[in-house]
Amino acid sequence: MILIFHLLFGFLFSFIGSITPSMLNMTTLKISLEKNETAANYYNLGVSLIVFIQTYIAVILTNYISKNPSFLESLEKAGIFIFILLSFYFYRQSKKEKTQVKTSNTKKGSSFLSGIILSFLNMFAIPFFCGIVATLSLFNLFNFDIFPVLFFVFGAGVGSFFILFLYSKYAKQIQKKAGKITKDINLVLSVLTGLFAVLTLFKLFVLND
Repeated sequence: MILIFHLLFGFLFSFIGSITPSMLNMTTLKISLEKNETAANYYNLGVSLIVFIQTYIAVILTNYISKNPSFLESLEKAGIFIFILLSFYFYRQSKKEKTQVKTSNTKKGSSFLSGIILSFLNMFAIPFFCGIVATLSLFNLFNFDIFPVLFFVFGAGVGSFFILFLYSKYAKQIQKKAGKITKDINLVLSVLTGLFAVLTLFKLFVLND
């Protein structure tokens, strides 16, 4: 029963943590619209593969981070730089796509690699799962034995894939309902990543003073 609970915890918190618009799920929406659902699912697999690794690292580092808050601060500082670069990149892409002719590139490998790279650059994943594990542990709901950890990690990866799958599967419906905001998804991604950089800066240099 404890294994099932860890599996559900991993799935639930990963799903909830990814349900709002973000760099990762807006990208799968973009791929599904511009290429196809299959390419998007290859991207989703790439993202989920890294989520497995990130979640496992988060579990291992939870106790260390709780005793060494400067380590988490270093991750956040690195995240600021990365998100600024990504914001600039997506902004440039949004300008280019307005003048480019739409192509039908459906390479599966490139989508899978994009998922791995963007998920790896998602600096919030490890701190997010560290917070979840620390909270569960505080209420005696988390067990650090190998099998509960593996079930939690597996649940987190599946949860991430499932929410991304829903974004890609219902991309056209989301596009219709969201209206103008999804007509230029690269611009949305630029705003989101820029916002993440600003929020992290605010947290580091204002809230921590």
